[in-house]
Amino acid sequence: MINRFRAFVRANQRYLPVVFFMAGFVWDSLTLGRIDRLYDRIILCTYLSSLTVCLYLFNLADDGKWEDTFFEKYQDYLPLAIQFFLGGLCSAYVIYFSRSVSFSKTVIFFILLVALLFANELLKKRISNKYLQFSAYFFVNFTFFTFFVPMVVGTMNQFIFMLSGAISLGITLGLIIYIYNASPSTREEISFGKMLGFIFGIYLLIHTFYFFNLIPPVPLALDEGLVAHHVERSDDTYVVTYEREPWYKIWKDNRHQFEYEPGSDVYVFTSIFAPSDFRKDILHRWKWYSPHTNNWEVIDEIGFEITGGRDEGFRGYTYKNKMMEGEWEVDVITKEGLVLGIISFEIDIDSTAQPYRLSSRTF
Repeated sequence: MINRFRAFVRANQRYLPVVFFMAGFVWDSLTLGRIDRLYDRIILCTYLSSLTVCLYLFNLADDGKWEDTFFEKYQDYLPLAIQFFLGGLCSAYVIYFSRSVSFSKTVIFFILLVALLFANELLKKRISNKYLQFSAYFFVNFTFFTFFVPMVVGTMNQFIFMLSGAISLGITLGLIIYIYNASPSTREEISFGKMLGFIFGIYLLIHTFYFFNLIPPVPLALDEGLVAHHVERSDDTYVVTYEREPWYKIWKDNRHQFEYEPGSDVYVFTSIFAPSDFRKDILHRWKWYSPHTNNWEVIDEIGFEITGGRDEGFRGYTYKNKMMEGEWEVDVITKEGLVLGIISFEIDIDSTAQPYRLSSRTF
């Protein structure tokens, strides 16, 4: 039975890595939930640790390191295991990152992730290419620590991000140096200087993404963002009254056009997920697009502190009156300027107009 399976793997080694990558993606999509849940932590730590071990075993297999050992009869499956754990980590990141409604602002980060992980299908040697292996490993390693470290310490800022990068860089370089010294075949196949160039290139690229706010500030996520006519708090519930889009716009609930009566208030309600015992200052930055300057002008910034632990997210709102007609945006950001989401709407001033499809939701 094992021999037949091994023969099947060898006959289909061109396609099976992709199958195992997708299997890891689908499995995590069905099983992962909250980023601070113990099960999720164990799974992600297991994936990253297993990926590290598999890379070590795979890169020493060409040197005959595992002949006459327990690992010899399983070394043909190592590329599949590598793809499975890469797929599992990738799917976890997509699940956590896509919870934020600012996904469109950070799509370039996900394009890079997908391109890096699927690049093996464009390479002649595919997963056996060591440059690809270690580059992909560093990318998922860095991404893991950017949300795992803040979750452990209970806060996030620029120092924590740089600390996360230093930890992942140290682990990756340690693995590469160990394999490079222990494996003659690896020394023949790669240039150590070129490999370092790839790693530090990815390191600088991720930092560039961070400082240009192109990476979602996981473990925080904007679960809900609404522009509303009224928000009322009663005990531990919030009742939000807002306009809904026409029924056929099933992809969006909150109406972009806001019927504004002069002198009334415009509310922006947000629900932000954060891990348990996590505290962070959040800002609502109100911006108006000036037709005179053709630029966005910051009208106001209103902040409040959120506390994590609630499944449905920490609820809060800000409001303004004396609104000007035209396009508005409210950036939901951290104190450092990382974008959780952008709530856009258009103010239409009409004292006689009635709100369109007015509805109330309880949070």
